[in-house]
Amino acid sequence: MPSQDRRPQELTDWVVRAADDAVRHAREHGDADRPITCASGASPSGPIHLGNLREFLTPHLVAEEIRRRGLPVRHLHSWDDYDRLRKVPAGVPESWREHIGRPLSAVPDPWECHPSWAEHFKAPLRDALAELGVEMEEVSQTERYRAGAYTEQVLHAIRHRDTVEEVLAKHRTKKAEPVTDDAQEAAALADSVADDDEGLDAVADGAGAGGAAGLARFPYKPYCRQCGRDTVELTAYDDETTDLDYTCASCGFTGTTNVATQHEGKLVWKVDWPMRWSVEGVDFEPGGLDHSTPGSSYTVGKELVKRVFGFRAPSYVAYAFVGFAGMQKMSSSSGGVPTAADALRVLEAPILRWLYARRQPKQAFTVDFGPEVVRLYDEWDALTKKAGDPAKRDAQVLAWERATSTSTAGRLPTPPVVVPFRVLSSVADVTAGSAEQISRIVASVGHDHDSVDDLEPRLTRAMTWTQDFVPAEERTTVRSEPDAARLAALDEDEELWLRMLLDRMPDELDLEETTALVYGVPKLCRGLGLDDAPTDEVKADQKRFFRLLYQLLVDAERGPRLPTLFLALGAPRVRTLLGG
Repeated sequence: MPSQDRRPQELTDWVVRAADDAVRHAREHGDADRPITCASGASPSGPIHLGNLREFLTPHLVAEEIRRRGLPVRHLHSWDDYDRLRKVPAGVPESWREHIGRPLSAVPDPWECHPSWAEHFKAPLRDALAELGVEMEEVSQTERYRAGAYTEQVLHAIRHRDTVEEVLAKHRTKKAEPVTDDAQEAAALADSVADDDEGLDAVADGAGAGGAAGLARFPYKPYCRQCGRDTVELTAYDDETTDLDYTCASCGFTGTTNVATQHEGKLVWKVDWPMRWSVEGVDFEPGGLDHSTPGSSYTVGKELVKRVFGFRAPSYVAYAFVGFAGMQKMSSSSGGVPTAADALRVLEAPILRWLYARRQPKQAFTVDFGPEVVRLYDEWDALTKKAGDPAKRDAQVLAWERATSTSTAGRLPTPPVVVPFRVLSSVADVTAGSAEQISRIVASVGHDHDSVDDLEPRLTRAMTWTQDFVPAEERTTVRSEPDAARLAALDEDEELWLRMLLDRMPDELDLEETTALVYGVPKLCRGLGLDDAPTDEVKADQKRFFRLLYQLLVDAERGPRLPTLFLALGAPRVRTLLGG
């Protein structure tokens, strides 16, 4: 790749390499002035989960890299909403089974909030992508096919159906089913269309004037004009008139569709994808690993697009599965898998982008919504600090840069005052999510800010994570009244510790002073000063003292840091619960 295609002294990562390949493809196979096309595609057949998000973010990041080089580029996304409804997922009325076989764009929305099944699942993904700074040119395959935009290519594929079948037959013998021991990945592979030959039905003997061609598996399938399903058996095709006869197995309708003038069907998937590469001039497109195995869609498409449509397959990267863990509650529309919208309830948009930008596409990973979230925010904050030093710019910082801003949206929202997520979530836990109390405590622990807004968008995410993603048994529940039985059973040391604490605790609590007091009470009771190093006896006393405080304040053996807990409750409430 010529050096002028990159910015001076540019670091190299997978995005740079993919952009290099896309630019090279565009120059070798098109007008130098046309926009370089980075494509994606998805079927809105259900919730678009975090694994599917790689389909969108991969071409977005590559297009951003090309745009930064000053080259014209577009991110073209195809909604495969003209695909059939394959199954009815859990949570959908059983009556919707009658729509199996109909285009997703023609299936009603069971939740009655969008015009169709397809639009119901497109909408939340669009909102999440907007929050992530992803802009793309959207194409509806329903609209394209019904408008006749692909008619010339459809007829061309039918005329060359002998070649199509030759390629497909050759690759059918090479199929290698993806194997995984991961239950989540296995479920995703079960829904994959990578090896889908559905629709390649043999035309009845003697159909059409093409002889052997008439007997070949047909690359085009209509939806039944009467019931709208694709459960049709093709019975004859006339190459001269382009009339295609069929009988519907669902409703019994027998009819004829004219492929040239009546746009009532679509090419089967393995022919449809390479056809679109040629029409849209696609230079780069990613795909799941399941599309890259022998006999699957990309490997077949590479040959079909060259032999049938006279174009070259786009440069390509295969991406691995993205799993999830730590989900306690799911949105009702998620179908049991987390979506980008679910993730953005907990993760700031740049952090979610960063999870995908920092890893090679072939590297599988898991988004963990459990305790790992706290560590993830700590890692992100440390990287943000590193990124502020130009001398430390490396591949990690480059991924941070790709995550934090886009050429069109600019810098994505981050909190003006950065408070560690572990602090916000801990305070949110003990204050039951009161934003004003959180703000007061955060200020008292050294994070000055003018208003609660200065803590956003992280504050809301910390509150959401604590409420919805931390198991109830792990959350902090402050006692509503003193534990009279436990207070009556105090031993001599415990009585002394509590008396010493209450006598020295001021009415207005300060984090530093409260920390010194809580840790210092056992020292004082052993005749040491607050600044003295603890002895082994004092360390043992501290453990017993802390356990007592947790028992009396939150009815647990452990909990959030005691100084933070004291500040969250306030001196009067602490005194009450400790029997003062």
